[in-house]
Amino acid sequence: MRIRDLPYPDPGDPDVRSGSRLMLWLWRSQLGGQLKALAWGTLHMAAVASFPLAVGMAVQAATERSGDRLVLAGALTVALGLAVTVGDTMLHRAAVTNWITAAARVQQLLARRTAALGAALTRRVAAGEVVAVSTGDIEKIGWFVEAVSRFGAASLTTAGVCAALVVYEPLLGAVVTLGVLALVAAVLPLLPPATRRADAQRAKAGRATELAADTVAGLRVLRGIGGEELFLGRYRRASQEVRRAAVRTARMWSLIDAVQVVLPGVLLIAVVWLGARLALEGTVAVGELVTVYGAVTFLLFPLRLFQEIAMAYSFSRPSAERAARVLALSRGTRTDAAVARDGARVLPDGDLYDPVSGLLAPAGSLTAVVCGDPDEAGRLAERLGGHGTGPGTGAPSVLLGGVALDEVPLETARTAVLVQDKDPVLLSGTLEELLDVPSSGAVAPGRALEAARCGDVLAALARAGGAPGGDPMRARITERGRSLSGGQRQRLALARSLVADPRVLVLDEPTSAVDSHTEARVADALRRLRAGRTTVVFSSSPLLLDRADRVVFVSGGEAAAVGTHRELLADEPGYRAVVTRGTGGDDDGADTADTADEDELAADAAGSRGPRHEWMEESA
Repeated sequence: MRIRDLPYPDPGDPDVRSGSRLMLWLWRSQLGGQLKALAWGTLHMAAVASFPLAVGMAVQAATERSGDRLVLAGALTVALGLAVTVGDTMLHRAAVTNWITAAARVQQLLARRTAALGAALTRRVAAGEVVAVSTGDIEKIGWFVEAVSRFGAASLTTAGVCAALVVYEPLLGAVVTLGVLALVAAVLPLLPPATRRADAQRAKAGRATELAADTVAGLRVLRGIGGEELFLGRYRRASQEVRRAAVRTARMWSLIDAVQVVLPGVLLIAVVWLGARLALEGTVAVGELVTVYGAVTFLLFPLRLFQEIAMAYSFSRPSAERAARVLALSRGTRTDAAVARDGARVLPDGDLYDPVSGLLAPAGSLTAVVCGDPDEAGRLAERLGGHGTGPGTGAPSVLLGGVALDEVPLETARTAVLVQDKDPVLLSGTLEELLDVPSSGAVAPGRALEAARCGDVLAALARAGGAPGGDPMRARITERGRSLSGGQRQRLALARSLVADPRVLVLDEPTSAVDSHTEARVADALRRLRAGRTTVVFSSSPLLLDRADRVVFVSGGEAAAVGTHRELLADEPGYRAVVTRGTGGDDDGADTADTADEDELAADAAGSRGPRHEWMEESA
């Protein structure tokens, strides 16, 4: 695999049983590139290690005044120089390719897993962990996978040099070999403590980052209650803990560096001292002594790679563990690849049924669901979308027309059922791009915007400027729609869902931040626009409940009562208690920015159609 061939047509099925197994799988997945890096690295280091031989030959030739041997030493030096140049260049090329392709493979796997899980991902894994894996962690994982081949080349070259020294000069070679083994034995016990300290530092840094993010996100609230200094003090203490942990980690790695400087220096002194004695005794020639000295000096280079591989593993192992945890998540016991291969590709249709709660949404009807617990409503909405169910979770799959959603390909399930969360996300871009979603084409953006009562949103976007020709559809929406009110964001998200026109649309509190007048008209428009389509709305608002074909009251995780809004209000005390509280809170939760909708309602009451954008007329 070359960099220009990225992305992978298929990144593969990773081994996610542990972080170490994931890194081993990555190494095997690019075995060809690893062998190339190993070969070029061995050539490079072997050529560097052979330079002392050429220098020793030149010194010995000068001592013996042999012109032919001096020329031979010079030719060998030139050849070794070319080998070093080619080997180093190609090693760097292969190593960087391995690094980037390994990181790209993990990134593709994470993107595939994120797309497969959707909004359920952040319910099963912290959002900060997902961001950490997809940014810094993939670089660390790629670093270790790439460093393995260079470490292998260093190990082979070191073993070769020691063996050659034993053959070339047995006594000095034995001393060098024993010294190298002693150096490795001295460093190995220091690596586990260094790894533990590095892990502790990363954990403290993660907690400090979470605290800082929480403080920034809630800064307005903290200032309102006078808790700003309290949280800043907590962050200061957390940052000091990170600093102390970083110092402890640096001390350990400094100790390892010191050992790798002192012990090779002692070895070099011992070799020079012993070699000088042997040279004075006439046992070793001057050129041979120079060769041995140069070989010992070379060994300091591959030994540094031993420290690098230890550091790479120390930093990449926690990253690989996090990546493995995310990649191990799935929709059920069957892998997504197996479902895509074996699942039915016919788009299922019919009644939507949840075996866990007993909730039934008949095909083509508007079903409202009332839950006493808002968290329970969110979990139920997630299940209806095919998440959090299946044999891998211990809960049976939701059925659509008798077909289990976790047994059909993900793309088919997503096309059939669309779930709009309680807090939908608006991506930055133009309004036209926001509404450019996969759809049946039956609902034009203009009709969807009108049904969601987005007239004031279009007017606000047009007034904000930046839209060519004053066209609100070409106006840009800021990140997550922060320039809009809560009700405006909700209604734009509802319009996006209506444009998609899925067979089953699940809405979780779609009008909780909208004033009651606008909510009533949205409910009427939703009923008209979704006629013949299955729609499930989670809400406790009487304005929505009264317009539903049937209402299901869920209590204790099970469907406790079914009927119309008025029937349940009269016959079910638990339902009446929940809906009464919802009625009392409607005005409190209303979007005060939606005054334009109230003006429009007044205009309708006076017989006028109210403000209506020409763009809506054309699109409709």
